[in-house]
Amino acid sequence: MTFIQILVLALIQGLTEFLPVSSSAHLILGSRLFSWPDQGLVFDVATHLGTLVAVLFYFRETIFQMCTAWLRPAKTPLQLEHRSMAKYLVLASIPVILVGGLAHNWVEAYLRDVRIIAMTTLIFGALLWFADAFFARDRDLSNMKLKPALLIGIAQVLALIPGTSRSGVTITMGRMLGFSADAAARFSFLLAIPVLAAAGGYGVLRMSLGESSLDWTQFTLAVVFSAIAGWVCIAAFLALLKRFGLFPFVVYRLVLGAALLYLTIWH
Repeated sequence: MTFIQILVLALIQGLTEFLPVSSSAHLILGSRLFSWPDQGLVFDVATHLGTLVAVLFYFRETIFQMCTAWLRPAKTPLQLEHRSMAKYLVLASIPVILVGGLAHNWVEAYLRDVRIIAMTTLIFGALLWFADAFFARDRDLSNMKLKPALLIGIAQVLALIPGTSRSGVTITMGRMLGFSADAAARFSFLLAIPVLAAAGGYGVLRMSLGESSLDWTQFTLAVVFSAIAGWVCIAAFLALLKRFGLFPFVVYRLVLGAALLYLTIWH
């Protein structure tokens, strides 16, 4: 891979990982647009590792509070809330880590297809609009319990299909469970941590075993560029969410999905 290819695709990943528009879809489409060969799953994993760095840095205070709540006796309601949140995040991550570990080869071989991306972009874009428009929206993260956390975690499994969007499907489920858009987004970002860590570990293992065409310099550059872009994306998305809500992202998904469907069927 050239430096420009790494830069462009890493920026695409970083800028779309936390938006409900599917980062994997944009990585695949970016390669197709510039007639680049598919960068492969290991490059995608490197950029996911970069976005892990971004979310750890952005939510460093919250993560520190959750960690200290486990390491010390929880005495206050806030400390108990942080301890519970850490537990919910771990448990909600189990389904996608198990399924992803079993099905990653099948996903890489059969689901990285523009036709699939077109359909999932449309279907889950419409579902995001439905959840945002017709469900209650006033619960905050203090209302997070085990059952809704597990339901969001189960929904996250669908994000293994390119075009679905991990943040999109988890925010959709969060909205259906009555959480505000901001609360659903923040839980989605925190829920990314165990998943991105598992995916990053898988990528490093593949690199160590020599099962990837990437070298370590390319892998590192992908991590760095996507980390910078990911941090910018989180801050910008939460600000835009408060001002405009989720509707602009729904429109984007529907337009993108329709365009992809047109290109794959009639061209």
